[in-house]
Amino acid sequence: MAKQYYGGQAVIEGVMMRGRKSMAVAVRDPHGRIVVHEEPLTAKIYTSAWGQWPFVRGLAMLWDALGLGIRALFWSAEVAAREEKDAQVEFTGPVAWTTIAVSLSFAVALFFLLPTFAARLLAVYVNDDPLVDALFEGVIRLLLFIAYLWVIGRFNDIRRVFGYHGAEHKTINAYEAGAPLTVAEVQKFSVQHTRCGTSFLLYVLVISILLFAPLTFSDVEPGWLALLLRFVTRLALVPVVASIAYEIIRFSAAHDRNPFMRMLIAPGLWLQKMTTREPDDGMVECAIAALQPVLIADGKLPVPGGESTLPAEPSTNLESPAPAD
Repeated sequence: MAKQYYGGQAVIEGVMMRGRKSMAVAVRDPHGRIVVHEEPLTAKIYTSAWGQWPFVRGLAMLWDALGLGIRALFWSAEVAAREEKDAQVEFTGPVAWTTIAVSLSFAVALFFLLPTFAARLLAVYVNDDPLVDALFEGVIRLLLFIAYLWVIGRFNDIRRVFGYHGAEHKTINAYEAGAPLTVAEVQKFSVQHTRCGTSFLLYVLVISILLFAPLTFSDVEPGWLALLLRFVTRLALVPVVASIAYEIIRFSAAHDRNPFMRMLIAPGLWLQKMTTREPDDGMVECAIAALQPVLIADGKLPVPGGESTLPAEPSTNLESPAPAD
């Protein structure tokens, strides 16, 4: 059986962790308690043999970001908004779908439409060549991504999310090193991780420059049709780019002692300095509380010598539906 790589993401005042059989979200509510939700992973991308095939398993990361990740964020928002001990705050229905629609529309406009239009204008004035056009588009998209991270990192609420992101990395690093899953031990580890989603996105942006280059359609008339074709093909290739990026990041993480691989990994680790912060002990507690039920579900005992007693309140009520098969 292939080695299981654990990971997750930061959410509002908490952390989501994912294993082979289940995912768990641990969130600290306004009263300081850790509320934990766990659910099995039933989508075929997780349960079927083909879901573990190279260049297919990378789609699971996309599913995590678009499926599990969004629902985990919604649930964490509900818990973080509770003012009374037993109050239930629902972030579902029209509010949830409107938030998703607005967020996705903004992302598409910022990272797809704007670079495409801007690159087309620059290429015309500099050198109307498809390769130059594609290079401009990729560079603009990369610069926009870095600028976006820098801007949102100025907000205090986002800085706390980045702190939980650091807690997630520390906890995974500690577990993979065989260290006890206690706050004191976990805090000794780095906030950077070779399989981080930030590094994954950086690989996606770089690979997209190479794959999108033959699909610039600069010679198609009228101009609006050329731009439409470019936009459609780029969206259609996102799963392909993500699959390639996942295999690269998985391979590089498994061979991170190789000098060449260390150079390949370095830009992603540098970029993680923008998306992680040193967490406080409470953030690390949440990350440990999220990882423990995932390890139990996979039949793995707690790290020998580790103490796993945490002030957690079990929760089994997640209003969003389970992942579709």
